[in-house]
Amino acid sequence: MSPEIHSGPEELVRALVRPGDHLHLAATPARPNALGYALARVFGTGGHFTVSTTGYHSSAHALTLAGAVDKVIAGFLGDTYPSPRPNKLYQHVAEGEPFTFEPWSLLSYTQRLFAGATGAPYAVTASLSGTDLAEGKGADLLRVPDPARPGEELTLVSALRPDLTLVHGVCADPEGNIAMVPPLGEGPWAAYAARRGVIASVERLVSSEELRAMADRVVIPGQRVLGLCEAPLGAHPQSLRTAGLAGVAGYLDDYAFLEEIVDDCRAESRGRDWYARWVAGTGSHQGYLDLLGTGRRRELEAAEPSWRRTPPPPVPRPAAPDPAELPATEQERLIVLGARAVADRVRGGGYDTLLAGIGSSHLAAWLAAEQLRASGHQVKVMAELGQYGFVPEHGDVFLFSLRHAASAEALSGIPEILGGMVAANPRALGVLAAAEVDESGTLNTSRSPDGRWLTGSGGANDIAATADCVVIAPASPRRYVPRVAYRTSRGDRVLEVVSQFGRFLPAGPGAGFRLASFLTGPDGDQPAADEAAHRERAAAAEVAARTAWTVPVAGVVEEKPVTAEELELLRSLDPEGRYR
Repeated sequence: MSPEIHSGPEELVRALVRPGDHLHLAATPARPNALGYALARVFGTGGHFTVSTTGYHSSAHALTLAGAVDKVIAGFLGDTYPSPRPNKLYQHVAEGEPFTFEPWSLLSYTQRLFAGATGAPYAVTASLSGTDLAEGKGADLLRVPDPARPGEELTLVSALRPDLTLVHGVCADPEGNIAMVPPLGEGPWAAYAARRGVIASVERLVSSEELRAMADRVVIPGQRVLGLCEAPLGAHPQSLRTAGLAGVAGYLDDYAFLEEIVDDCRAESRGRDWYARWVAGTGSHQGYLDLLGTGRRRELEAAEPSWRRTPPPPVPRPAAPDPAELPATEQERLIVLGARAVADRVRGGGYDTLLAGIGSSHLAAWLAAEQLRASGHQVKVMAELGQYGFVPEHGDVFLFSLRHAASAEALSGIPEILGGMVAANPRALGVLAAAEVDESGTLNTSRSPDGRWLTGSGGANDIAATADCVVIAPASPRRYVPRVAYRTSRGDRVLEVVSQFGRFLPAGPGAGFRLASFLTGPDGDQPAADEAAHRERAAAAEVAARTAWTVPVAGVVEEKPVTAEELELLRSLDPEGRYR
């Protein structure tokens, strides 16, 4: 049967979505935001939906504000731009407000979709074990004896089978074939896993003849598609890469709009003003586009080759920065020391691929990669949604920006990156952040000690479970703790923990960490080299003031001051000071 063709997102969801449905919001960098807004407008508090998606953030808040959701299944809950952070809408989600939340890691979540898409009851995962993410899952997570390894267990995760999967694609034909362009996130697996099928918005409907000419771009076959509509800019405020298919212009993330959502959700109205203006007040997707305006749309659209504003720099030889810009801030010292740690691991440990979590950790990984490239060491930088071997676009610090994709050597999806290039790759190095880290290296990015929700795992649990890691986190007694409040990611493969004043290395098997290097003062002033005792006293005082750890400092070595060259290169990556 051919899919139903509707005039817009509201008509499409009204025709095919039922109250109480389990709806999956497909997560390529382009998300089905026009369909999400339509769900909020059409169903409101009568939706009672279960929503699954890799990350519940930004425009997904509209469903929360409409009261349409009873349960969310995801790997991330909060906000991602301008930096990863909790959203106050969800601070009490552990108590079931505003909905029940079921957290997973990004790869284990995708593996559940694999199982659903291939007709299997369970998938095997290397993630989750030894963490609190594995708790409270009931029959959705089973531990069974491993027949190949006596005394060991396998972790099985149940198939994820939503009723409907919602997708935004580049274009589709009347038979329902949907063309999309990588990176693809979880790719077609969510479409295959859907019990009833797919409903999709696209930038443009084209003829079957036109689509056959781009058959290699069809990601979702028409047999799985129940209904379609056109929705120009249907992924806004997220981005859409089109590669010029059917003459459709791609568009970038609308950073100003994303920050507006964050600011409004932080304000006393807790997002109600934003929802009233952009969702309820617009009445339809066309109303939303009218309010957005053609000028703003033209700013976001561009021929994709021009998305990179500057070519990748040659071997950088930066001029010294204006002395007025010195010294480095604490955050910049953290990133520089983190980059040094990553670069040292690559040079000495044989790692050749970097997968960084979002935040200061990815800036440190980027800075290290730039420095390594300048010295002739090639290392591949990856992003978990499907970007491999890219050179970060200077001036755009968003980890998943499609500007970075323009230089990628390969574009794929979550399974290829977190699976093939991390879990199965012995030369991958993870670079992670943390809200809490304890002396075993265990990481928490999920729940504060008083029970408030933070953000969740994303891909961090998957990385820490299968790859060696460097952790980059600003030191404070609330962050460097004796025991984390929630075990999001294991610590047994953490090689190093980097703070703004020094680098911690393992003290020995089962012995926690020791402070191995020390950087004092905002200017990096150091005691004389022969004053080791003075340096150890200063380091011990800093550890006592800045952490709740009890770690040895004997033999701590001098960390050289942050150089003008390091600072200049970092500020060229982050000229607006988002991570300053």
